[in-house]
Amino acid sequence: MFEEASEVFDNMFKGSFPLTFIVFIPAVLILVSPLPIEAAHEFTVYRMQQYDLQGQAYGTRNAMLNTEARTIEADVLSRRCVLMRLAEFSFDKFQEAIRQSAGAVVIILPQNMSMMPQDVIQQQFMEIEPELLATETIVPVYFALEDDELLSIHEQTHSASVSQGTSSAAEVLLHTATANGFQMVTSGAQSKAISDWSITSLEGKLTGQGGEDLPTIVIVAHYDSFGVAPWLSYGADSNGSGVAALLELARLFSKLYTYKRTHAGYNIMFFVSGGGKFNYQGTKRWLEDNLDHTDSSLLQDNVAFVLCLDTLGGNDDGLYLHVSKPPKEATPQHAFLKELETVTSSRFPEVKFSMVHKKINLAEDMLAWEHERFGIRRLPAFTVSRLESHRNSLRTTIMDMRSQVDIQKLCRNTKIIAEALARVIYNLTEKGAPEDLQIFTEQMVSRELPNSSNLHFSLFKQLQEDQLSSVLDWLTAQPRAAQLVDKDSILISTLEYYMNRYLKDVKRHYVKADKRDPEFLFYDQLKQTMNAYRVKPAIFDLLLALCIAAYLGLTYLIAQNFGFFYNLVRRITLKQKQH
Repeated sequence: MFEEASEVFDNMFKGSFPLTFIVFIPAVLILVSPLPIEAAHEFTVYRMQQYDLQGQAYGTRNAMLNTEARTIEADVLSRRCVLMRLAEFSFDKFQEAIRQSAGAVVIILPQNMSMMPQDVIQQQFMEIEPELLATETIVPVYFALEDDELLSIHEQTHSASVSQGTSSAAEVLLHTATANGFQMVTSGAQSKAISDWSITSLEGKLTGQGGEDLPTIVIVAHYDSFGVAPWLSYGADSNGSGVAALLELARLFSKLYTYKRTHAGYNIMFFVSGGGKFNYQGTKRWLEDNLDHTDSSLLQDNVAFVLCLDTLGGNDDGLYLHVSKPPKEATPQHAFLKELETVTSSRFPEVKFSMVHKKINLAEDMLAWEHERFGIRRLPAFTVSRLESHRNSLRTTIMDMRSQVDIQKLCRNTKIIAEALARVIYNLTEKGAPEDLQIFTEQMVSRELPNSSNLHFSLFKQLQEDQLSSVLDWLTAQPRAAQLVDKDSILISTLEYYMNRYLKDVKRHYVKADKRDPEFLFYDQLKQTMNAYRVKPAIFDLLLALCIAAYLGLTYLIAQNFGFFYNLVRRITLKQKQH
């Protein structure tokens, strides 16, 4: 085909020059015009958080994207989609793109973030993530996992952006006219509020022996995860580890409560709450239902204390009891504090245990820990965590992945809590039990305790790492952001099934936002498909239009003065023949 075309052009040159001029120029313009799209890379993008909490808007407020790609090095970012790899990302660069009215920002994350160096995770993203979460912007912000095609797009866009800042004006104009660009287009619609969204929580209990007026110990952990992008929020440590520890405690104590000789005089209630990352909405509504809207509830009776579990699986050796009010002596909560100190000092001396006192600050938009929800209702409560501060960025990051959890440390911390709880429930210290007594050991044996009035304790198999590991693997197999877990979710159904295996009267509790004055509001379009189309830059259309206009003008001029041009060409042709 190309050989035939070359012969046609050759014959045209040998023939009439005006015909050649009129026909050849449009042919050239057609050939250099934008080619049909030969390649369009399609990939999945995850939108930044968008939600309202107590009337305050957070995150990106837009989801639509149809604009040309640039990197942050480009001189002009206005109405451009700014591509940034994680290694080059910073909050200052993000703000610069926002200040220049960028059309969108796409942050490219490594395919396997768990393989990244820890210093890169800590310094280049986790410290920036809270600032991103606190930002409200109309600019769509997306995250994408890198692949070969996406990296190639970034490299080509980067080269084009850098050349614009280092070349002369003429070179920039020529490069802009001839280079290929990428048009980034999302396939979804504009985001809108999700109406009637339900946050689901679960409760179950173990009933003690010895009457109806027994003290109740409440064990709580929220299951939802949080991060800058809901679809990338797996929350392995915060708070998958807390839920895994709660389910393990339910399994262990259900065995103790199965036998009459180890059936203690305490009720134990287990509560897996939803909406924990949104100011503990599930816990708030559960307390209202149990304390304000019912005549019979274990929470209305004698609550010994509420134990909240949060972030227990790190690779450090710290363990902290966070309290809003230091427990008074001769109270069950003080006894639990002392038993924690006893277990850690006698059995796990490598663990640095301490109590952290922080008053509840009602002026803040977000409560620090889940136990503060109970403290507001004057219930004695505290949180056990490996984190010394509630402001630790690990609690709100997409970098909280399964690989970051040390299952041995989670097993150790769970065992410390289980042993301390057992010593409180069975009042072992007052009965003269030795400090190094192990309730949960590797052998299934019975042991008579000193001064126990012939009370025997079954010593169950030690907490199994594989048990905790399998639960944690399941919890982190899917993102658990509150916007993604509805009442029909497999996660909720499986949690309910697991709790039914060991607990009694397992119930669901739902919370919906008030339609007139919603405390929380979620939005859709959090996961979309984006297409990167290879196209010519917009300035190429302008230059092409100018060329066409010039050609038409020249053609019109020749047509109007055809006699003059014909004689001129004829004289030139005759001179060439004479030579």
